[in-house]
Amino acid sequence: MSGYKIKTHKGAQKRFKKTAGGKFKRGCSHQRHILTKKTAKRKRQLDMGRMVSKADQKAVMAMLPYA
Repeated sequence: MSGYKIKTHKGAQKRFKKTAGGKFKRGCSHQRHILTKKTAKRKRQLDMGRMVSKADQKAVMAMLPYA
């Protein structure tokens, strides 16, 4: 069984990037459509990335074994 590799979750691979410190960056939601009612400040803040929360870190690491 040692000849098998763990598969990377391709959806997670496209959404998360690992930082030098070992944490994961992610993008924000709510910026694809219905943007006219959102303020410029809100849209600007959504454009910046966020870090994956501590509670979700383990799940993301399991989906990206080689990151």
